[in-house]
Amino acid sequence: MSMLEKTVATPATGAWVREARKAPRRRRTLVTGALGLLVFVLLAVNILLGSYTVTIPDFFAMLGGKTIPGASFIVMENKLPQALLGLLAGASFGMAGTIFQSMLRNPLASPDIIGISYGASATAVAAMVLFGVRGAGVSVAAIIGALLVALLITALARGRGGTGLILIGIGAAAFMQAAVTFLLSRADITNAQDIMVWLTGSLNSANWERTGILAVAMALLLPFIAGGSRDLRGLALGDDTASGLGLNVPRARLMLTIVGVLLAAFPTAAAGPIAFVAFLSGPIAKRLNGGAASLPLSALVGSAIVLAANFAAINAIPGTSLPVGVVTGALGAPFLLWLLISSNRANQGG
Repeated sequence: MSMLEKTVATPATGAWVREARKAPRRRRTLVTGALGLLVFVLLAVNILLGSYTVTIPDFFAMLGGKTIPGASFIVMENKLPQALLGLLAGASFGMAGTIFQSMLRNPLASPDIIGISYGASATAVAAMVLFGVRGAGVSVAAIIGALLVALLITALARGRGGTGLILIGIGAAAFMQAAVTFLLSRADITNAQDIMVWLTGSLNSANWERTGILAVAMALLLPFIAGGSRDLRGLALGDDTASGLGLNVPRARLMLTIVGVLLAAFPTAAAGPIAFVAFLSGPIAKRLNGGAASLPLSALVGSAIVLAANFAAINAIPGTSLPVGVVTGALGAPFLLWLLISSNRANQGG
C-alpha cells in the first residue's frame, strides 16, 4: 500500500473528509434559513406596513373572520393577495431562470432574455386584444405561447450549442416585442393602458383568483420540480459524467425544459413578465450557495426580490403606485450590462 493510500485510509483523514462534506450542507442550511426568514419578513412588511398600516393582532383577527371597517377590504382583498402573488411569482421566475441558466451553462440564458417570457406575453396580449379573453384564458394563452417559442428556438438552435440558442432566443424576443407593439396599436385606449401596466410586470391588480391559479399550478408542478432539481445536479457534472452515472440526459433536458417553460409562463400570465427576476435569482443564489445551482434557494431569492421591489414600488413615491417591474428592471439592467462587459473582457483575455 502506498503512502498516499495509507494517509487516505487513516481515521483522522476520514474524519476530515466527512467534515469537508458536511461543510457545504451546513452552509446551504444556514443560507436557506436566512433567506426563508428574509422572505417571511418581507411578506409581513408588504402586508402590515406601507401607506396603510395594520397591527399584528388586527391582522390575525381578520384572518379569523373578524370584519374591521376599511381595514378588512384593504388587507384581505388587496395587500394579502398582492403579497402572496409576489411571493409565488418570484419563486416561480427564480426557479425558471436557474433551470435554463444551469442547463445551458450561461447566466444570460434566462426566460426573459431568450424570448420565452416574451412568447408568453405576446400570445396573452393577442388573446386579450383580439378575442377579449380574461382570467384563466390568459393563463392558457401564455402557456401556449411560451411552449411554442421554446419549441421554435430549440428547433432552430439544434446543433448550435447554448450560445446559438441564446442568440436565436434574443432574436425571437425582439420579434415578439414587435408583435406586442403592433397589437397594442390595434387596442382601444383603456385596454392598451391596462395591458401596458401588465407588460411592465405589476402586482397592483392582484386578486385571489390569480393567486389561486398560480398556487395550484405550482403545487401541480412540485413533484416535477423536485425531480428536476435532482436532474439539474446531475447535468451540472457534464453530459458524459451524468450519462455515466445512469441519468437519461435527453429525457432530463426535455423534462427540465418543459418545467422551466411552465414556471416562466404561469407567473407571466398572473402578474406580467416581471423584468429580470429570473435573470437575477439564479446567479445570486449560486453565489450564496458556494457556486452550486439550487432551485429552492433560487425560489427564495426570487420571492425576496419581488417582495422587496413591490414594497419599494408602492411606497417610494407618495401617492403613486408603480408597477413592480419598474423597480426590478432598474435593478436588473445594470447587472446585465456588468455581466456583458465582464464576459467580453474574459473572452478578450482568453
